[in-house]
This record gives sequence, C-alpha cells and structure tokens, in this order.
Amino acid sequence: MSKARPLMVAALAATLASSLTACFPLVVAGTASGTLAAADRRTFGAQTEDKAIVVKAEVKIPNVTGDAGHVNVNAFNRKVLLTGEVRDEAMKAAVESEVKGIEGVLSVVNELEIAGPASYTSRSNDVLITTKVKASLVDAKDISANSFKVITEHGNVYLMGRVTQREGTQAAEIARGVSGVYKVVKVYEYITEDEWKQYQPAQASGQRTQG
Repeated sequence: MSKARPLMVAALAATLASSLTACFPLVVAGTASGTLAAADRRTFGAQTEDKAIVVKAEVKIPNVTGDAGHVNVNAFNRKVLLTGEVRDEAMKAAVESEVKGIEGVLSVVNELEIAGPASYTSRSNDVLITTKVKASLVDAKDISANSFKVITEHGNVYLMGRVTQREGTQAAEIARGVSGVYKVVKVYEYITEDEWKQYQPAQASGQRTQG
C-alpha cells in the first residue's frame, strides 16, 4: 500500500461525508484542483455544463417529488444519472421527464428505486463504500482514478467516465472486489485506445503532482 494512500482515503472520506449534510462548503486546495482538472477527460465546456445541469435538476426535481422522494443527480459529459428513492413509477417517470427537458442533457440513466427515503445509516454506508472504491482505484497503477466518477446507492456502485473498454472493465472488477458492494453498474462513455493516448501527458503530470 502506498504511503500516500492513508492521507488520500482520509481526504476522500472527509469530502464524501460532508455530502450528507444539508449545506457544506467545498474546500479544494489549488494544487489538487488543478490535478483533477488535468486528468478530467471532459472539455472545460462540458464540465461547466455538467455542473449547470445538476444545479438546474436539483431545483426542478423537488417540484415533482415534494417530500415523497429523495433524488441524487450526477452528470458526466451531459449524461445524467438519477439515483435515490421515489414514491411510485409515475413519479419516477416524471422526474426523468423533467431532467430530460433541461437544456444540454443528452441522455438520462434512471436508476431511481420505488421505496421510502434511505436512512442516514444507509447513506453513511454508501459514503464509506464510495471512499473504499475510490481508494482502490487509486491503488491500481495502470488506470487513472481521476478519470472515474463513483456513486453509491444502497450498496450499488455506479461508475461514470470517459474510458476505454479496458479501463472500464478493470475499474468494474476492482469495485466488485470492495467489501459491501452489492452490484456494479457501468455508465461509461467509451473512447478508443488512440484517444486514450492523447490524455497520457496530462495524466502523467497529474500523477507526479499527487506523489
């Protein structure tokens, strides 16, 4: 295990745990922020649009669900992943329709479950699983952990990112090996190995910064 891993796991846990609170500050050191941006395979425009999509969705969805649903929204390269719980199939479809209507959204992966809102214990467990999966991806030396977005809901791990088939398969196998993971769902946008090579200088620089 790398000496840097305990610090990275602690940082991941602190950041992810803060997402359980209703309102929290996002504090990112300049160097770390630059490293993540360099390893992100989306264009800057796509990253900005993804953030805008999430904000718009989080404003619109409560108008559909009220207190009868808990919906998490993640966007990657204009593909939106919906996870969480809603009251019934009609609400599930209504949430998806609302998100599809947001400007810039290319597609929606609707993984909402028909159930009551998850307990704090369940969400805390999901945070821990996400932390462990991210740490395990960092340990894999032949893939770029920063190229993956990891979301966990009820023990189900969703992997997003612009990755090759090789990277995507390896990351999924790594996630499946993490304790507490029920299943792994790949929500990738695949790139070719030639496209992958174009990202290597930026990622190599990012890895040196992390070390």
